[in-house]
Amino acid sequence: MNDRCLSVDQVAELLGTSPRFPRRLIEERRIRYVKVGRHVRIPESAVAEFIESHTVQPLRRPRARYGRAA
Repeated sequence: MNDRCLSVDQVAELLGTSPRFPRRLIEERRIRYVKVGRHVRIPESAVAEFIESHTVQPLRRPRARYGRAA
């Protein structure tokens, strides 16, 4: 239980978005969160999981053997 909990504003700053985006993630239950009274906190590990699951890896295309045709 040593995972730091972040506020919505801190998560927005970390993701480089407005606070509206993390609030939408919470509303749509697309990210784990903790409700403490009327405050909402998001564990750092949940933010890392969200980033990891939405990271798109680049495609490695095979190089053409003979180059382009004229």
